Amino acid sequence: MWSYARTRCNPKTIIIIFKIVKAASQLVKSTMTHTFKATIDIIGINPFVYVPEQILKEIFAQSGKDKGHIPIAVFINNKKHQQTLVKFSGDWRLYINTTMLKNSPKRVGETIDIAIEFDPSDRTIKPHPDFLLALNQNTEAKQAFESLSASRQKEIIRYISFLKSVESVTANVQKAIGFLTGKNRFVGRDKP
Repeated sequence: MWSYARTRCNPKTIIIIFKIVKAASQLVKSTMTHTFKATIDIIGINPFVYVPEQILKEIFAQSGKDKGHIPIAVFINNKKHQQTLVKFSGDWRLYINTTMLKNSPKRVGETIDIAIEFDPSDRTIKPHPDFLLALNQNTEAKQAFESLSASRQKEIIRYISFLKSVESVTANVQKAIGFLTGKNRFVGRDKP
């Protein structure tokens, strides 16, 4: 039976099957959840936990890198949060903000249960339509915005995109345009 199947199988079919199996195994690897207990520590005003070395190695393997920012999903109290693993002062840290854990800065020393997994999902934040319209109406502001580093652009886009009320969006779009044209401060900065 095996020899019959082997003689009837096209080499291109075998390659396709191999690719499907490989992609499926990578998908399973990329969604592997790791659980651990960690004690909340603090650096400056930022609460964080250390991720166990073995879990870090597995996350590095899943992400295909061990440098820079590594996007992960974090589960605390059965709620999922998008977060980033970062290396600071020689150690990889998972920062625990107050959205993830209420009063986290006051909980230093507490041991918590955490689950994390590599999160390859797209994290692109689209600019608010009002901000895009304002940029298109002001060439000076648009040129200034386009000359900013990607991280500064993202900072402005994120700030405006997460505002809730129409009034807040309108006011902050005006502030952002003023900032980009050198007329006022915005997002804690004096100039772009």
